Amino acid sequence: MIPRQRPVPPQGPRSGPRQEYLDAFDRGEGDDVFTRPGRQFTPTRAWRAQVSGPGAGELPGGGPYGGGPGSGVDGYAPPTGAPANGRGTKGRTFTGIAAAAVTTVLAVVVAGQVTDGRDANRVRSQSAAGRAADGALESAAPGSFATPSAQAVTLTYGQKMATRYPLDAKLKGSGKFDAIPGVDRAPGKGRKFTYRVDVEQGLGLDGELFAQAVQKTLNDDRSWAHGDARTFERVSSGKPDFVITLASPGTTAFWCAKSGLDTTEDNVSCDSAATERVMINAYRWAQGSRTYGDAIHAYRQMLINHEVGHRLGYHHENCRKDGELAPVMQQQTKFLDHNGIHCLPNPWVYPKS
Repeated sequence: MIPRQRPVPPQGPRSGPRQEYLDAFDRGEGDDVFTRPGRQFTPTRAWRAQVSGPGAGELPGGGPYGGGPGSGVDGYAPPTGAPANGRGTKGRTFTGIAAAAVTTVLAVVVAGQVTDGRDANRVRSQSAAGRAADGALESAAPGSFATPSAQAVTLTYGQKMATRYPLDAKLKGSGKFDAIPGVDRAPGKGRKFTYRVDVEQGLGLDGELFAQAVQKTLNDDRSWAHGDARTFERVSSGKPDFVITLASPGTTAFWCAKSGLDTTEDNVSCDSAATERVMINAYRWAQGSRTYGDAIHAYRQMLINHEVGHRLGYHHENCRKDGELAPVMQQQTKFLDHNGIHCLPNPWVYPKS
């Protein structure tokens, strides 16, 4: 049985980025922390049981941090708008089937053109793969790319979270954000934190899936809500405690630089502590990392827990024994191995033993 990794509690409130956090972004491949080449992780059944548990991240049952309000900064507009939201025909003859197929293809093309023209600058309620999923997705094996098919398939939350999506590693988006509308009430009894989810316009990713993942992950008993210590509520208006932002690599770098952090070398995410934004790099969200391999669902949970952990005041730490689960505050996107020690990937603050 592997002991739970317990985070070191924060040492009082903070008003800006911690020095050790800044230092971590300055480390290069030659530093000690990278002395042992990393291995791509291949999840085993035992590992999945250890860090995922029943439901693979589903909920087990039915203060002011950071900067100012979400007004535009340096030409970046405040959140506006809301995310946007087939029918097959069976013929009796080959001719009828062919005609129906052509009609369906044309309808999809026309509908896509109309949607792109009308909603080009809005957050889609479905990603490029997600839109196809409601009409046609062939499969969603863990770590697979979404591919179109002629048969309609509805993907579950878990299937969507286990699917990679295409996104350019060098993408620099518009810098304009849409807030995901609606409220997800805090389910727990602990100290309540409110947050807003912003998604950069034009990413082509499923903003509502991202918002759902944030709420499920943070309020899981293995996360920062453990033991009713905290509870998290998503809002779309007012002044939340922080804003979780899904943004292109270029826009992520822009906002992280406001807090003295350079995310460009390893294309990572950050908590921009001098602002209100916890920045999740859309490239990492869509593609994952070498360290997690095909375990993309678990990787996305780790991204959320790690960066929100910084917002709550927690520091970086590493595993101390070979074969031990990495603490959630380890920089797992960058490395699992350090100083001759091999750590196992872990998305949770309190993984189940």
